[in-house]
Amino acid sequence: MARNSTNKSNQCWVVTDGSAGMENQCIGLAEAMKLDFTVKRIQTKKPWRWLPPQLWLSPLKQLKKGSEQLAPPWPDILITCGRQAIPMSIAIRDASGGKTFTVHIQTPNAQSSNFDLLIVPEHDTLRGENVLVSNGSLTRITQERLNREAIKFASSLKMITQPVVTVLIGGSNRCYDVTPDTMKDLCQRLSVLHEKSNCFFLVSTSRRTEKENERILKEALTRLPHQIWSGDGDNPYFAYLEKSDSIIVTADSVNMVCEACTTGKPVMVFDLPGGNKKFNHFHQTMRNLDHTRPFTGNPDLWEPPKLAETSRISALVSKIWKDHTP
Repeated sequence: MARNSTNKSNQCWVVTDGSAGMENQCIGLAEAMKLDFTVKRIQTKKPWRWLPPQLWLSPLKQLKKGSEQLAPPWPDILITCGRQAIPMSIAIRDASGGKTFTVHIQTPNAQSSNFDLLIVPEHDTLRGENVLVSNGSLTRITQERLNREAIKFASSLKMITQPVVTVLIGGSNRCYDVTPDTMKDLCQRLSVLHEKSNCFFLVSTSRRTEKENERILKEALTRLPHQIWSGDGDNPYFAYLEKSDSIIVTADSVNMVCEACTTGKPVMVFDLPGGNKKFNHFHQTMRNLDHTRPFTGNPDLWEPPKLAETSRISALVSKIWKDHTP
């Protein structure tokens, strides 16, 4: 993937293991900076992928055969996210003689000095001279993208009625459990919300949504006006966000919550069993800033501030990069 540009001083690589949550943050930053970027998805060999970056030998030679290979000419700027990309960032910075400006998103398991710039969420504790702190994660959400996607899916969405509630469903992870009982609770609250507001639901599941939970959700939705996307065909995710009057998000994904909040629409978070210190801090911060409120089943419309961290952070990165001397 690449963006065309005649300005070759803006050549950029986005390097991740291909995980959507990581890749989208990197791409969101590259797009906001108007960079000519190429996405490179990597997979590293065993046992290196399990070792701290300082123990890797020749990191650029430890990529699997089917992985994107990383070789010169090196980019002007490198944006990475995720554990597997950390040794690659350090190695490319060294191989380029410091000419490649390296930006890593999320807290790395390596010294901050190994990178030109780090971008960490506010709920992490890392701070330093080369550390930028964001409220939540970076996103690819812009009004232009939302409008474009709404037009693309206009024919399939022409039968929806107001008010529209978009529902973003995640799944279990290391911190949260989305059990069948939890999904039944969510479905019950959606039914109550429809009774009170006569709303239409646009529902999107994710790759982490368990099959049994998806079955429970789909069965409950048969009694409600809705459209659901669960992985088949083109993804209407951005169109669903644009069409929504309000948004409900399960609590398991920082990225989904931040993407919803970037629209500037009311976002209600459905709490889940589990959580940890970082997640709890993130959700409390978003509530304190009035970006989100808990989803109880009752209609809750307000005018939240629009989350605009990607544009703010991208402007800072652009300035720091411009002033950087290798």
